[in-house]
This record gives sequence, structure tokens and C-alpha cells, in this order.
Amino acid sequence: MIRLTAIDKHFGPQQVLRGVDLAIAEGQVTALIGPSGSGKSTLLRCVNLLELPHGGELQLGEAQIRFSAHAAPRREAVQQVRRQTGMVFQNFQLFPHQTVIANVMEGLLTVQKWDKARARQRAGVLLDKVGLAHKADAWPSTLSGGQQQRVAIARALAPAPRVLLCDEPTSALDPELAAEVVEVLKQLATDGMTMLMATHDLRLAASIADQVVFLEAGQVVESGNARELFTRPRQPRTAEYVATLTASLPDAWRQTILPA
Repeated sequence: MIRLTAIDKHFGPQQVLRGVDLAIAEGQVTALIGPSGSGKSTLLRCVNLLELPHGGELQLGEAQIRFSAHAAPRREAVQQVRRQTGMVFQNFQLFPHQTVIANVMEGLLTVQKWDKARARQRAGVLLDKVGLAHKADAWPSTLSGGQQQRVAIARALAPAPRVLLCDEPTSALDPELAAEVVEVLKQLATDGMTMLMATHDLRLAASIADQVVFLEAGQVVESGNARELFTRPRQPRTAEYVATLTASLPDAWRQTILPA
């Protein structure tokens, strides 16, 4: 479904991604972990071309783009990639002046040019899917953080993307509210949605990811399934990072990530 080959990205003199290779099969959930500044969010944004790489190649479904620092990719190719992706942001990014259902409908109306009745029906189905049909006419400010993030997930799913991208989907939430979001993402994974997420939440990665990729300084240090990477990492830096994040967790949570 997604193949990244030798992806480079820099902001001015700072190189943020260095020759990143990554392959994600259809229906697979991949979690990007790593310290702040490792390039996780930038890599995520390179997949839907909110950030344009300066080198390398991206294949997403049937779309294929080769990047160069000297020439922008064709607009049609960029649109073909973006049509296949939905994005969930760390801080929800809901429109405060619109109701919950209007937030979910917005892209269908303005980008997809759906008629209002069809868009409202689609939005209603998705709000039901994330357990918030009863909040359709509420304002975002009246919702908890977990509920707002679930609305954001429904909005990202509205145009039926082939890939869901999640940028730290639980980091702005306390553990109880984060659990609501994890359950929704688990169900999407069970339904076969292809997902790529950047996260510091090892519990999220351990519970739903088929593949975990550890990034540091814009490079892939190690990748593997969650159990292997969290319990038997091959690289010392991976072991050090996992140990740092798990040290402060309660024993019950640590055992879900590092089973005996």
C-alpha cells in the first residue's frame, strides 16, 4: 500500500529525514516511535505531502512520485496521493464554530462537492462508528478531549481514504480519555484499515501495531513487530529508548507492553 524509498527532507540547513525506507502492506498498522525531533511527524506529513520530500520516492496505491530538490512534483500526482489519505492531528483541529456533524461533513461538501443530504448521512454513519451519534449537534467545546479526537477520526474517515495517518493521536489526552481513542483505532485495525501513526504511547503501539519502527535523527534505527522490538530489541539505542518510556509506567501497563 505504501512504499517509501530513500526519503530525504530538510528545513533550511537542518536535515530532518535521511534516506528513510519504509514499506506498509494493505491492512497493516505501523507505529513510528522515537524521541522528540526524530522525524516521526515529518515522515507522516511526507506521506500525504503536507511536506514535500527533497529526495527519494513515494508509492501509495497506484500513485508513484519521485522527488527532487530542484522540481516540484506534478499537481495531479500530489492530489492523487492526498485523495487516498486521511489525517488525524494531535490537537484535534476541529472547527470551533461548527457543530460536530458539520465538522465531519465539511470536507465532503467543500472538497468532494457532495450534496448536503448525502454528506450528512455519511457523517451520521461515521459518528455512530466512533460512538458519538448522540453528539452530532453538539459544539466541539462541550466535548471531552477523547470525544473531540473521535470526531477528528470520523472526519478523517469521511472521504473513505485507503490510509489513515495519525500524528500523536493520544498524546494530548489523559490515560482514561486516551483509552477511548485506542478502542476506536483498534476497531479500525480489526476492520482492515491501513494505518501509519506517530506516537510516544507505547501502549498504543503495543496494542494495535503490526509493525513498529524506531526513528532517531531522521533515520530508521530498527523495525519489527511490537513484541520483538519492545522485549528483544537488536539495537542498544532502541532498548534504551523503550526502557526510558516504560520506567515511569505503572506495573500493570508495563506488563501489557513487556509481557513475560
